[in-house]
Amino acid sequence: MDFSVKKLASDAGVFFSRAVQYTEEKLGQAEKTELDAHFEGLLVRADSTKNWTEKIYRQTEVLLQPNPIDHTGARIEEFLYEKLDRKVPYRATNGEILGQYMLEAAKEFGPGTPYGSTLIQVGDCQRRLGGAEREFLQTSSISFLTPLRNFLEGDWRTITKERRLLENRRLDLDACKARLKKAKAAEAKAAAVPDFQETRPRNYVLSASASALWSEEVEKAEQELRVAQTEFDRQAEVTRLLLEGISSTHVNHLRCLHEFVEAQATYYSQCHHFMQELQKELSSANGDVRYPNSFVVNPRSVRSPSADPSSTLPINSLSPETEPLQIEEVQPPASGTRKAKVLYDYDAADTSELSLLADELITVYTVPGMDSDWLIGERGNQKGKVPVTYLELLS
Repeated sequence: MDFSVKKLASDAGVFFSRAVQYTEEKLGQAEKTELDAHFEGLLVRADSTKNWTEKIYRQTEVLLQPNPIDHTGARIEEFLYEKLDRKVPYRATNGEILGQYMLEAAKEFGPGTPYGSTLIQVGDCQRRLGGAEREFLQTSSISFLTPLRNFLEGDWRTITKERRLLENRRLDLDACKARLKKAKAAEAKAAAVPDFQETRPRNYVLSASASALWSEEVEKAEQELRVAQTEFDRQAEVTRLLLEGISSTHVNHLRCLHEFVEAQATYYSQCHHFMQELQKELSSANGDVRYPNSFVVNPRSVRSPSADPSSTLPINSLSPETEPLQIEEVQPPASGTRKAKVLYDYDAADTSELSLLADELITVYTVPGMDSDWLIGERGNQKGKVPVTYLELLS
């Protein structure tokens, strides 16, 4: 019990001494031991690494799990299973769920119907996309997120602990320096003003005794200073080694970043491959039929939001080798027609095209083999090709 009380009193004294030293430093009333420029550079580099690693980690989590509610729930579930030392159960992605819904809808509508068979094809593709997404999330979590989290929750906490300890050692060192300075000043004052003017020897004895006491105080302060300097130097070396290890952290994070990029590239490549296969399947199933509301982007088209509407015309329409469509032979398809509102005035370039006036309503439809950037437009008895970019299709 006595030992605990003494230790508590000692710790309280140390804490009070550090608090006084810190306060006096802030007020400019005490000197502060400065670290060398290289050490300060290591501290700045470490703080920058921590801050940017934390930002990248948080934003990567948002990228991989956009819904914050789902993200929080998933993290809590993973944490609980980790503490229970159990494997996290299988969690379907949104793409896999969508694909499952489409397949179930196809069974109800009839897999032999055009809509049902298409739902099966699209649903199967969505399930494969969801599976690729799940693999991407797992790979990214293991190869990229986990190393970043380990740094923030492991290495950085150790560095922070040692830096805090170094700051305490510095405060102790500066406090010892301040006590030694005060003791030396008092000793010099006692030695410089002995009471020789007094005839009574008692005063001289007291003056000499005070000088001896201050000499002992100086020796004690010097001993405490040597101990504090040794502890500070040892802690500074430990902290320096940890801070220099940030270079190894950068190398490790660089490798993880390459793996993350590879995982992304693989994921997007798989998605592109799956969608190309789906487009081929739908094209082979529907033949050359194109629906009025489905338009394929023409890579040879030059479009600019700020440019004049006429600049959005397809380049291949300007080629002199293009054979004009026989408009008089074109008939509306069996799939029906749609209404469209004209957005801009358009002057027909030849007899196969139909001139347009802004805000008027016309009937449009497409025909097999026709360029996807054009539709057939009808206004009363007039008929001709019209550019899609000049129209707003109405339901």
